[in-house]
Amino acid sequence: MLDHLLLSLSLPLFIGLVFSLAFEALLSPRPAPLWHRPMAANVIHLGSWLLLFGLFTLLLQRPWFAVVFVLSLQLVVVQSSNTKSKTLNEPFICHDFEYFWDAILHPRLYVPFFGIGLAIAASSAGAIAIGSFLYVEPSLVSQWSTVLFLQSTGLLAGLGAVLVAVGLRSLGAMSLQPVEDLHRVGLHASLWAYGVALMRSSPPDPLASPYAAASQPSAVASPDSAERPNVVLVQSESFFDPRPWCPEVAPTLLQHFDATFTEAVEKGELSVPAWGANTVRTECAVLTGLAPSAWGARQFNPYRTLSRHPLPSVASAFRAQGYRTICVHPYPATFYMRDNVMPQLSFDTFIDISAFDSSDKHGQYIGDQAVARKVGRLLKDDDNRPLFIFVITMENHGPLHLEAPTQARLAATLPNATWPLADHLRELAVYLHHLGEADQMLANVKTALNERMRPGILGWYGDHVPILPDAYGHFMPPTGSTPYMIWSTQPTPPDQMPAKQPPQDIAANELGLRLFKQVFGHDISNDVIKAEPEPQEQE
Repeated sequence: MLDHLLLSLSLPLFIGLVFSLAFEALLSPRPAPLWHRPMAANVIHLGSWLLLFGLFTLLLQRPWFAVVFVLSLQLVVVQSSNTKSKTLNEPFICHDFEYFWDAILHPRLYVPFFGIGLAIAASSAGAIAIGSFLYVEPSLVSQWSTVLFLQSTGLLAGLGAVLVAVGLRSLGAMSLQPVEDLHRVGLHASLWAYGVALMRSSPPDPLASPYAAASQPSAVASPDSAERPNVVLVQSESFFDPRPWCPEVAPTLLQHFDATFTEAVEKGELSVPAWGANTVRTECAVLTGLAPSAWGARQFNPYRTLSRHPLPSVASAFRAQGYRTICVHPYPATFYMRDNVMPQLSFDTFIDISAFDSSDKHGQYIGDQAVARKVGRLLKDDDNRPLFIFVITMENHGPLHLEAPTQARLAATLPNATWPLADHLRELAVYLHHLGEADQMLANVKTALNERMRPGILGWYGDHVPILPDAYGHFMPPTGSTPYMIWSTQPTPPDQMPAKQPPQDIAANELGLRLFKQVFGHDISNDVIKAEPEPQEQE
């Protein structure tokens, strides 16, 4: 009887496996052919299919229904991977499964990239398929005994789990370069391997942080706090200078940025570990001073680790120097678990979207100028302590295609473009308008710092380039780096004039260290950072 049951399972199992292999050819970029992959990767694919087919047949009691269900899930992953590759230059990895839940909580940030029509069609087709299979295909339990059914499906799932385990043991370590790993081992093997690497990884050692010593309470420096400058560090959403990349952009678009860049005491290009999104990768590097390599497999969403494991940060270093530390982010505090992460990084106060009004919106999100006003009010109410304010803007966050460009704004953004705009210019025009608002925010924050009696330091950088696939396809993609600069309200000594300080290209994890040095006049590792005098010998 068991033989008959296994025979009835073999045809859907085989056909499903063939389609599972064929669906990988839909990936872009496409993985290497089966015969060019390591044998262990093919063993993992076979084991994955047996495991999923066995489990879903056990759950649904209908093998053909299980085949369609599992293949549908694979298609969702394939489509998600293609969309992510197109917009973020990175395929789907194991860490991305949690974003399906985020897509439910924050659909505006995710569903439009997948395609609203496609999402509705897929959901509808899924509902129809479920109903149809439940009605048409008879349950195996009704045809065979429950014991035999459990034995056969359990055997398939168990065999699949063994094959996956054997394959993973022989596969070897991943490079943690998602494009390369997907090409080399295929979708199923890369998902499993990244998941195992994530489970086996450890959080970074707090003592390895460049801010570890300076974050100790005993590290408070001796100068009077009245002499210390207020410090504002702005992570401007999707900020980069598009003019060298696209000659059609108005040369006067970023007037305040140009003036500040000329005056900046430090400036250059910032190498950021993100493209188009994944803001927290850059944000984490800037705040913790740790390069992505220090996180291992946790680098793709380091805030999940930081929500449970605190680390020294540039904020904790400033707090140890007597600063009040504030984070301003005009979006729900729970997104990326920042409500847990920011306290772990030693921010005293976290100001989220609840501190703003609907009238503060400009486009889809809270506008940059509203955020600048908030920063200005914080600088006025400094309770006699210097402030370190870290700002995470939102205005220029995509999806940009949900906004329509207007002809009246083209003179300031794309002065030579004809109306109606060509397809490759529509999202770009929307982006450039909001980029102009970021430029005005820069001027407003500088004014707020200049109006205080206390000196001021402004750090400014972009977290990544924007998502503009049509424009990139037409003009060629930019390098992916973003500008950074550190500007001061204090007069610069002649030997340190900006004209004598050529731009320096740095990595994102170096920016906070550069900022600290500009504020205190020495590297963070300098022995000057000592709160208490050296013990004196007793006579």
